[in-house]
This record gives sequence, structure tokens and C-alpha cells, in this order.
Amino acid sequence: MNDRSFFPRISGGVSDRSSLTSENDNRLLIKVTRANLPQVKDKYPFLYLERGRLEIDDSSVKWIDCDCNVIRLPIATINTVLLGPGTTITHEAVKVMAAANCSVCWVGEDSLLFYAVGQSPTADSRNMRTQMLLASDGKKSVEVARRMFARRFPLAELAGKSLKEMMGMEGYRVRQLYEQMAVKYNVGWKGRCFQPGKFEMGDITNQILTSVNAALYGILTSAVYSMGYSPHIGFIHSGSPLPFVYDLADLYKENLCIDLAFFLTLGMAGKYNKAKVASEFRKRVIEMDLLANIGLDIQDVLGGGKDAGSSCK
Repeated sequence: MNDRSFFPRISGGVSDRSSLTSENDNRLLIKVTRANLPQVKDKYPFLYLERGRLEIDDSSVKWIDCDCNVIRLPIATINTVLLGPGTTITHEAVKVMAAANCSVCWVGEDSLLFYAVGQSPTADSRNMRTQMLLASDGKKSVEVARRMFARRFPLAELAGKSLKEMMGMEGYRVRQLYEQMAVKYNVGWKGRCFQPGKFEMGDITNQILTSVNAALYGILTSAVYSMGYSPHIGFIHSGSPLPFVYDLADLYKENLCIDLAFFLTLGMAGKYNKAKVASEFRKRVIEMDLLANIGLDIQDVLGGGKDAGSSCK
């Protein structure tokens, strides 16, 4: 947390009095409007914080860590803040972050578990309504699922297949993918294994997969909420807390999570390095421009065009 270069620079700070108009000379805060907020695709993906306090000071959100280091955060340029163990946040900080459309997620250490999200109000319910109409129509729902599977397995013959048949095909291909990655990176692989509350029991590859998957869920949940969709209305997954998030996550896991896990395993030499995992995952998120693609991908899988809703916030 001492590396201030980690945070993106912010231009035109809200406490700059020279930027205020004459009619607002007595105001300390510039009114935040939809027009001057960055879109989701333009924001820094996420910031993970633990063991410290978020509060307001001099019209900005500041982070005070356990060593009493103080860092002011450019909240309007961050998509989501992930709050880990030992963090507290003031009511005023939540208000400012909500106004800037910066989502707050409560997670376990290193984002290994996703607990809750603070939802900011969106302009209207158009996107959620489109999502609900598609999900409630059996035929249209299967078509959305088919488009999702086609994105991941472009060579598979999916025409006329039921959801159950496509899920069976997916299971076989995902197992093949794990085995291919193991061969590619010369890493031993005994299968995917995750036991809640027993993170250390898994091998290094499984530990990395669990960690980066949870971080991806946090980013996607924040983005889904901020674009006015519901993470609870899925097309493939069901009976889980965030089915739409899990649907979307599968579109990105191959390169963002699975390949990364096997790639990092060799370099860790049997010892999990949480800083290395977080750094490499963040790098890939930025390199693939994930936040710029989420909105477009949602529109594509829901049918494309304006009928699929809008990604604009």
C-alpha cells in the first residue's frame, strides 16, 4: 500500500477551487453528474484493500492502512473496491463512492471469497427487464445459453442441442482444457478441487484457480450491477448466488484464470505467492481490456444491438 504509483492519477481533483463556477464559490464539492463520470470501460478494474480504514477527508476518499500510511484514492476512476479482512468504511465514504459509481464488494483475504456487494442505483431498469424477459422465455433462454457456449467452443455443433446436452459437452471440453494446460506447462494435474474453508488443502494450481476465480467474480458482479443487469438471473447456471456472473465468468476463464494458474504454478515452486497471483491477474485483466468488453459481450450473448440492452451507465 506504500506504492502510490499503483493508483491511476486523477485530473481535476474535486477540491480544486479554481474549477468551481462563480455561483458555487462557497461549495467544497463539485456536484457529480452522469455526464462527468467515466464509463465502466474507462475505469481501472479493481482495487483490493485490507486492514485499514476508508473515510472522507478534505473532499476526497482516503485510505489509512494499519501502518498509518494515508493514500487518497481517485474513486471516480476505479470500477470497484474490494474490501478484505480488517477493513472499515465510514457512511460518508460510502455516499461519495456511490455518487461516483464506484462499487464496493466485501471479500475474503486476497478476494478468495465473495461475500456481498453494495449496489448503486442505476438510471433505469431497461437492461434488467430485457434480461428477465429472455430468462423467463424457455426458448429464448436456451438461445442465450447457446450463444454463450458458442463463444467458448466455436467448433462445437450446438444447433438443436438442449441446455442439458450442451452442459454435458461443456464438462467434457473443460476437463480436456485442464489436461491440455497441464501438458503445455508441464504441470502435474489431478483434477479441480476446492473445499470451502480449506483453501490450503488444495495444490498450488487449485489454490491459484480459486483465488483468481473469486477475484473475477467480484469484478463481474460490480460491472453487472453498474450496467443495470441482475447477477441473480442466469441462463446456464442456476441454484447459486450469482448465476449470471458465473455464466459470464466462463467466457473469460480460459485465458484469464486457467492459463494463468498453470503458468504461475511452475514459478512458485510449491509455495503459494499471493502477491504474485494478484499482480499477474491484474496485469491480464488490463491487457485483455476486460471492462471494455463486458458490456459488449453481454449485448452479444443476449441477442445483440439495442434489444439486448445498453452497456452505457
